[in-house]
Amino acid sequence: MTAVAPGGTGSGPAVSRREPEYGSDLVVDILHALGIEYAALNPGASFRGLHDSLVNHGGDLSPRTVLCCHEEVSVALAHGYAKATGRPIMAGLHDVVGLQHACMAIFNAWCDRVPVLLLGGTGPMDSTRRRPWIEWIHTALVQGNHVRDFVKFDDQPNSAAGLTESLLRAYRLMTAEPCGPVYVCLDAAIQEDPLPKGLGVPADLERWIQQSPVQAAPDGLATAARWLSDSRRPVILADRVGGSREGADGLLRLAEALNAPVVDLGSRYNFPSDHPLEATERRAELLGEADVILAVDVVDLWGALQSNVARHRPAGYAPAAEVRIISLSMSEMLVHSWASDFQRMQPVDLNLVGDSRLALPALADLVTPSSADGMVSGSSRAAADDRRTRAESIAAEGRRRRSEWLERARGLAGRGDGTVPLGALGLALRDALEGRDVVLSNSNLQGWTRRLWRIDQPYQYTGSSGGAGLGYGIGASLGVGLAHKGSGRIVLNLQPDGDFLYSSSALYTVAHEQLPLLTVMLNNHSYYNSEEHGLRMAEQRGRPAERAGIGTRPEGPSVDFAALARSFGIAAAGPVTSVADLPRALATAVEAVAAGEPYLLDVVTEVR
Repeated sequence: MTAVAPGGTGSGPAVSRREPEYGSDLVVDILHALGIEYAALNPGASFRGLHDSLVNHGGDLSPRTVLCCHEEVSVALAHGYAKATGRPIMAGLHDVVGLQHACMAIFNAWCDRVPVLLLGGTGPMDSTRRRPWIEWIHTALVQGNHVRDFVKFDDQPNSAAGLTESLLRAYRLMTAEPCGPVYVCLDAAIQEDPLPKGLGVPADLERWIQQSPVQAAPDGLATAARWLSDSRRPVILADRVGGSREGADGLLRLAEALNAPVVDLGSRYNFPSDHPLEATERRAELLGEADVILAVDVVDLWGALQSNVARHRPAGYAPAAEVRIISLSMSEMLVHSWASDFQRMQPVDLNLVGDSRLALPALADLVTPSSADGMVSGSSRAAADDRRTRAESIAAEGRRRRSEWLERARGLAGRGDGTVPLGALGLALRDALEGRDVVLSNSNLQGWTRRLWRIDQPYQYTGSSGGAGLGYGIGASLGVGLAHKGSGRIVLNLQPDGDFLYSSSALYTVAHEQLPLLTVMLNNHSYYNSEEHGLRMAEQRGRPAERAGIGTRPEGPSVDFAALARSFGIAAAGPVTSVADLPRALATAVEAVAAGEPYLLDVVTEVR
């Protein structure tokens, strides 16, 4: 096999690694030492020195370049890769204009608390060295100002000697919980000038970047364990727990030790979809009767305690006096004041600040009575009996609902209005992918994947965008596909059509990298979230509901997504307008992706 050099896919000759000669060579050496595997970038002159070093200095070692056709796609790719692997990669951003293109994707990564290493360039800060016009309009004082409110750290080192510390600090900060994107701007002159003698990657690199996760206070954990052990009707709310295997395993252990139902808030994998204690769709009922609520890594606790928030502006949750609320999170350690992603405050009875990877296993140990110590109180035994009985009832209701959902999905298959119901699509996908190892990279069919599929491993669902910024889905799916390339898994992107139109050029990277990505277009011919708001306004103001779609429906002309995919060299089919046509179309698509080829299937779906 031909060695693959950074910046290529094996098509060019391999280049041997050498001693760094320029500032950008040193950057590449540091990235390699940090384990940065890929550099997703849309080319730009402001980091031409870095680009050359990635291609020619690094030899056949990482990071390898991945060509993207827009900076938003580059950052979304890095976002998806980090969620799929737990490891950050680099996104390259061309000075002022590339940074501005990338802003929405950076904001998504910030709100999603995902580590992305953003490296930019700028025309020489020494103005006497700038090329006329272009390096003047693409140089700012300083470029980090543009994204400072939604990155965890930004820097612009002013010497080659400062590169090392800047990059190592950025790495350490972005990978510390709560994680987030960081931005380092590299002066073009520093990249391109000869490297002063004696500069290189520190031999003791681990001493620069090592850090330990933060454990919650021991007395707080003991109090939480006591309240939970004495509770009769506990409920666990989980949001971003599955960002780590340790957190997901700890949540499972704790729920089973307590016989406590788990409500999965869905921004990441949290809990097995078919577990007897999975109770997501009974949230309002269970919260209404709870005596202890444990919220783990919940981004918006106040919102999670409300009902019907999508349609109305809620007045607020007022728990009964006897209800104890425990919050376990580190979210308030990364609060800026520009965007209100910190959400509305919710009073709690116990606020534990710590990493759920450590705290959940510790809580599970504390609430699990030892059979040898004989120290469990009578009240705790009685509470445990009540929880066990309640868990049996919750499990029975879960089985009933799953059976009901299955029958409902089957019943939807006969509808003949020229669209495919989401439940019927979920069932057809489940059947077509039976026996395959599937990774869901985007969307969840309005909850039908959880109702119908078995999702019981953290890698199987990487969650939502974090910042609700359009253009995320296909870009993040690139990163997830890159992470699982060669694994035998099928990465499934359930792709809303409106979101796709923001960054359809991502199909180039899908094709070029030959990613194992099955993109199923959820083609409802509308930016339907906006249309729903139009319907609410029409209802509230007594105006015609049929006019709510004006300005929100890209259907004149309708986009031929299959033809678009084929223009990039990707096999595609559709539009599919009938459930009866799904099995054959999906069988063809799955066979292609299982063989290592990307595939796009356009499905005309119901609006909700």
